[in-house]
Amino acid sequence: MKVKQINTGNFIDKKEVIAVELSNDKGSLVKIFNYGTIINRFIVRNANGEQQDIVLGFDKFEDYISPDYLANYPYFGAIIGRYANRIKNGKFEIDGVDYQLAQTNGNDCLHGGKIGFDKKMWDIISVGEEPHASVTFQYFSLDGEENFPGDLAIQLTFELTNNDELILTYQADTDEATPINLTHHSYFNLSPTGGNVGKHIHQMNASNYLEQDDNYVVTGKLIPVENTAHDFRKEKAFNTNWDVTEGYDQTFVLDKEYGTLTLASKTSETNSGLSLLVYTTEPVAHLYTAKYLNVKNGKGGKDYNEYDAFCVETQHHPNGINIPHFPSTILMPEEIYTQTTIYKVLTK
Repeated sequence: MKVKQINTGNFIDKKEVIAVELSNDKGSLVKIFNYGTIINRFIVRNANGEQQDIVLGFDKFEDYISPDYLANYPYFGAIIGRYANRIKNGKFEIDGVDYQLAQTNGNDCLHGGKIGFDKKMWDIISVGEEPHASVTFQYFSLDGEENFPGDLAIQLTFELTNNDELILTYQADTDEATPINLTHHSYFNLSPTGGNVGKHIHQMNASNYLEQDDNYVVTGKLIPVENTAHDFRKEKAFNTNWDVTEGYDQTFVLDKEYGTLTLASKTSETNSGLSLLVYTTEPVAHLYTAKYLNVKNGKGGKDYNEYDAFCVETQHHPNGINIPHFPSTILMPEEIYTQTTIYKVLTK
């Protein structure tokens, strides 16, 4: 187990961007920037004996902040907060007080506002090599940031085990009631050559998904997956019966006991022999097959196009702050927010 810190020479908000590399005894490696806690690389050995990077991104950090990339910004590999996914009209109410957030996606607020946690510099507060290679990042979100109430302190720990498990452990506390819904937004592709993920085999332990309006905002209604294209209770290829103009961009309610760490999904690819298993304590997982992906000059100069990746974004119910019958997304001062999500890679 090894941890290596690399200076990039880039400075944001007068802090240097540092890359932290976690490696295990099998030669697997995860590289994370302290800007947005971006997972830049996740390298494992596939069934052909080749070292394969399973996440999309860039070779150089500078490309993550380039105007071309930000103009059609897909949140490559970054943490999402203070509130993942969409909040209807960017509005919510706590204790009789109305709050208006920036309307960054049509009339709605997407992924925390104009400058979310994905564009913040995080402090590296600890690293370790036993029992696993690990790094812990911390960020303080001040009261009024993106018009959210309360000071919020967040810690996020990444651990890479010898079983090729990347464990993300989140913890947060606040001094005032505030909405919180964190996730991580890595774009995965398990094929050795990349490209369209339609033939990836996917299974999701979910009997229901959440209805969305025309701007993908959750309405509060659950829809059974049975007899729909959203039924992944038995594994099937993404493109088995998807809408070819949309792919998947839906939130699935996991069949689980609230708060327990269970398997959410499994995705496999034949040519690499790789499978990605996602475990989480969260109640839902948002499946996105990258319909809106349009990024030039990614890793190795490769362009990334629609359906060239999939995301499994574990979180609480989107727009839950406005839907009382959903699990609460309000963190109180006397409470501690916790979440664990594990990305486990298996090789045939």
